[in-house]
Amino acid sequence: MTVFPLRALVMALSLVFAGAAHAQPANAKPPLDSRAGPTPSAAAAEDAAARARRQPGDHIAVVVNQDVVTAGEITVRAERAREEARMRGDASLDALTAREQAKEALIEDRVLVTYARDSGARVDEAELDRVVANVAAQNRLSLDQLKQRLQEDGIDFKRFRENMRDQMLIERIREREVIGRIRVTDGEIDQLLADRAAQAARNAPLNVAQILVTVPADATEPDRQARRQRAEQALARVRSGEDFAKVAAEISEDANRTKGGEVGLRPADRLPDLFVQGAEGLKSGEVLGRLLISEAGYHVLKLVERKEAGSSPNQITETRARHILLRPSEKLSPELALQRLKEFKRAIESGRATFEDLAKQHSEDGSAPQGGDLGWAAPGMFVPEFEEVMNRLDANMLSEPLQSRFGMHLIQVLERRTKEVDARQLRDQARGQLRERKFEEAYKEWVKDLRARAFIEMRDGAN
Repeated sequence: MTVFPLRALVMALSLVFAGAAHAQPANAKPPLDSRAGPTPSAAAAEDAAARARRQPGDHIAVVVNQDVVTAGEITVRAERAREEARMRGDASLDALTAREQAKEALIEDRVLVTYARDSGARVDEAELDRVVANVAAQNRLSLDQLKQRLQEDGIDFKRFRENMRDQMLIERIREREVIGRIRVTDGEIDQLLADRAAQAARNAPLNVAQILVTVPADATEPDRQARRQRAEQALARVRSGEDFAKVAAEISEDANRTKGGEVGLRPADRLPDLFVQGAEGLKSGEVLGRLLISEAGYHVLKLVERKEAGSSPNQITETRARHILLRPSEKLSPELALQRLKEFKRAIESGRATFEDLAKQHSEDGSAPQGGDLGWAAPGMFVPEFEEVMNRLDANMLSEPLQSRFGMHLIQVLERRTKEVDARQLRDQARGQLRERKFEEAYKEWVKDLRARAFIEMRDGAN
């Protein structure tokens, strides 16, 4: 299981025990990390460890149904939130606000825990054993070594195990009850399929060629004008009938100039927007009658070929990609994570290392043992910030490092395939996608209803 499909936003697990919300001494052991699924969310799992940690002198801050929130838990959650805000460069989250938000989040957690316990849902011992065993295995520890690590960090193993059971119950009951609240109509499915067809038409493959005259960032105005004039002369030559490939080979400063400036046939969403917009209205073989201007310089654009949308309404394009994920932390700033991923990219491109080996050694995702391989994925399975970059990559291309809500990534597309599905499967897939879109709103309404029915008592010191 990966942490990127949208459903995995709810189901992923990334435990950070041993005082993840606190500064640690230089000789501290590396934090434990687990990615077993289906399992609790990252924050909830960390809170399971926090609840199991022995905290002398702690006291009850809030009573929620048959459970409690302690002052120590509020402190841990608030400190973690402020640290995450600092890592994002946000210094606006003050201690009082963080504490209030932490308290509200923990009350919500207890409302869910107590409801899940009373719902009749069950997690059997064998399933719980597998989750705990996965925690140990992902951290290259035996079960006994895991217990020892938890003990050293002041975490009672039995309490931690039961808290993990609670969080698994939450996920189970949440999935069942929230999905039951969501309604998707045939009209909504029809509209989504129509939107997909329109997008496929807009994304019809194009082959464009360009003549590029670059403009350095520090170019003077006279130099800039001279380069524009050179590009305009190239445009005039090809519009007068001179061979585009010949002019490109002579003038263009693009890497494709030896191929007549051709970029190659590819879907529109994997071409620069500037080129796609410039090619609108052109017929195959036509040259745009004006220069395109970008940060790189001046472009003369020719539409070599425009394909009709190749896929039928019952076809989808699946992508198989892999990635390396680094999660910023107290010991790894976002800037350092970005620098490391750039170093990984250079090592892969130079042949000094393979993507697979680097992913196995460094990636902080459950796909690491598979060399970062995320398997085949249909459109909409990954979070937008990840999928948008992935969709622009050709096979075997490496992305620039990018940031998502999970951390910093380096992506490589391995291959793509077109898959035929029947009309019923297509509608079922569309129904599932619409449910995903509605899940968050339905979840919030469900929690609001549960909280309205819950018994909540604030004790002294809760604020």
